[in-house]
Amino acid sequence: MERGRERLERLRKRRQRAVDLFEQGERQATVAHILRVSRQSVSEWWIAWQNHDTKKLQGASEAGRKSRLTRAQVKLVERALLQGATAHGFETDLWSLPRIATLIHKLTGVGYHPGHVWKILRRMGWSLQQPTLRARERDETKVRQWKGQTWAEVKKSPKPRAHG
Repeated sequence: MERGRERLERLRKRRQRAVDLFEQGERQATVAHILRVSRQSVSEWWIAWQNHDTKKLQGASEAGRKSRLTRAQVKLVERALLQGATAHGFETDLWSLPRIATLIHKLTGVGYHPGHVWKILRRMGWSLQQPTLRARERDETKVRQWKGQTWAEVKKSPKPRAHG
């Protein structure tokens, strides 16, 4: 996965390539096509180039909004997640996004919408995990018995009806 600084450097190089193409006399539409970017972006770069606005051509020092959690807070949250959900008062050990949002707020005072919690988890290197398909409490003997007797009765096909 591309890190922030690497991405920023790649974007800077792309803007510099646009400047090189402007200096070679390429039209904005051609530059947009070559660099596979919108014409609007190229137009902004062209205006900055015309105005000798090197700061604008350098781009942002950081991409995106800064995290509201410090690195120390992220580590605190990760340690708490590793302890399991029941260690933090939840009935089961299944972590869900709403539960994690609650935990983050409880530990750090920073509120996140559950739908955005996955971004924090991804940044920590975590991924979506599906629960196992079989319950721990599953009793294989009872399952076999149910399949052999109850399901066999339910599954029986109806008697053919006379048409008439």
